[in-house]
Amino acid sequence: MGKVARFILRRKGGKGWHWTDIFTWVWLVGGLIIMFGPAVWLVFSSLKTPAALAEFPPSILPYVTSQATVEGYDKPLMLYDARMPDGSTRVLAEVRRIGLVAQMVDPKAPGEIVKVNINDRTPVRTMSFATNNYTEPFVHFDFLRYLWNSVFVTVVATVITLVVNSMAAFALSKYEFKGRSLAMLVILATLMVPLSVIMVPLYSIISSLGLFNSLWGVILPTVATPTGVFILRQYMLTIPDELIDAARMDKASEWQIYWRIVLPLTAPALAVLAIFSVVWRWNDFLWPLIVLSRRELYTLQVGLSIYSGELNVQWHFILAMTVVTMIPVVLVFIFLQRFITTGIAGTGLK
Repeated sequence: MGKVARFILRRKGGKGWHWTDIFTWVWLVGGLIIMFGPAVWLVFSSLKTPAALAEFPPSILPYVTSQATVEGYDKPLMLYDARMPDGSTRVLAEVRRIGLVAQMVDPKAPGEIVKVNINDRTPVRTMSFATNNYTEPFVHFDFLRYLWNSVFVTVVATVITLVVNSMAAFALSKYEFKGRSLAMLVILATLMVPLSVIMVPLYSIISSLGLFNSLWGVILPTVATPTGVFILRQYMLTIPDELIDAARMDKASEWQIYWRIVLPLTAPALAVLAIFSVVWRWNDFLWPLIVLSRRELYTLQVGLSIYSGELNVQWHFILAMTVVTMIPVVLVFIFLQRFITTGIAGTGLK
């Protein structure tokens, strides 16, 4: 631990601070806040009550105003630290507010009404975690069904994507045929075509095939990706052709060469594409929204939209379920991140 601390705190100027040390620290700390600040804010906000989310100015931690049960009143009253005219401070409970004046009582002696200017009081706040934001969607909404749909779409689409793109990359990298470069150029050119351009013809094809209101209608149109073909092809170009020629001399079929030689050697690039595919499928909202109209088929991203009504948006549920939807992607990245550097370096990407 001491070596780590010395490495982090070492300075170019020795014992003194050099301007590059200050610039480095400001740059790293600023980047850390920019990268992880929104995620930390999201997690803490998902544990707030609707009233805490509506507070201004907002706070990072989930604070709530303390309440007390006062004799003679049906509902618990909010507690405030009220500043009295003589300069003392008393803990009072608000009965009602009229304009800038709040009528308050002492919880221990509620017989006397004390009038306090709202500017002379501060709420008594305590930290409280609204864990029901995570439990209620599972109880009152069909969240597990949406979770299963998203898992099914993501896993199946990722597996098919890896197989289809690796086959195309194998043919474009290891087979010599006329028009190979042109085929690769056409595939890469589709990167410049936005989804909104092909959405109408793609919807017509899905509808004519009877895949409307089906999870397969969400999966199949997205399995062939030009990005995946490019990444895998560039990596497969680094595999020596002599290795494949030797396998052919040993009477190995083309399928055996692809499955038992090329794919294991392309594992780092496949891991990179798997991470990309999981992120794409898991976070996809527009295409599932178009294809699916039955609620029981909704994926997570589409299912979250049910918490947004015309007049009421249940932000506490949306934030909590957003945190839940982030967990699988983070876990996939943690388990496969060691392949990212190797895979991208092998593809020649910058």
